[in-house]
Amino acid sequence: MNVIRQLRDQVQVTQARLAAMVGTSQSAIAAYESGSKSPTLRTVHRLAAVLGLVPEVRFVASLTREDRRSLAYHQVIAERLLRNPGQIVEKARRNLKRLQALHPHAAHLLSLWEAWLDLPPGMLTEEIIGTSELARDMRQVSPFSGLLAAAERRSVLARFRAEMAA
Repeated sequence: MNVIRQLRDQVQVTQARLAAMVGTSQSAIAAYESGSKSPTLRTVHRLAAVLGLVPEVRFVASLTREDRRSLAYHQVIAERLLRNPGQIVEKARRNLKRLQALHPHAAHLLSLWEAWLDLPPGMLTEEIIGTSELARDMRQVSPFSGLLAAAERRSVLARFRAEMAA
């Protein structure tokens, strides 16, 4: 779920209602939420204003190849998490316990994973497929290892390599 959808859900309005408030179309809001279109800076300011917010711009380092590959794996895991949250989170909790024993130097990130695993599935998926520096760091000590079979990992890697080559 992206930030525009999150904001819309917070104020509990439909795409059509938010579009009317902002002065754009429902289809534009749908495109922003799906990621197929990005709002202009002017639209971002209008969105923020109607919600009583002020937009904040941050600059972060570009995703590295390794970041994008890890993200590709976690996007598949996020889809699976939404379909079967109980089983996936339980496996992640078991993996997390092993990681905590094996990697005490990563205690701060692993304790954050404990908190993330308590989030509702939709919020957890947002965190694991985020592009913030924290989300990137968290994926490096992900408790979701072993969730994808070897064939699934190969498939994700093949798609990733094809996208990188394009």
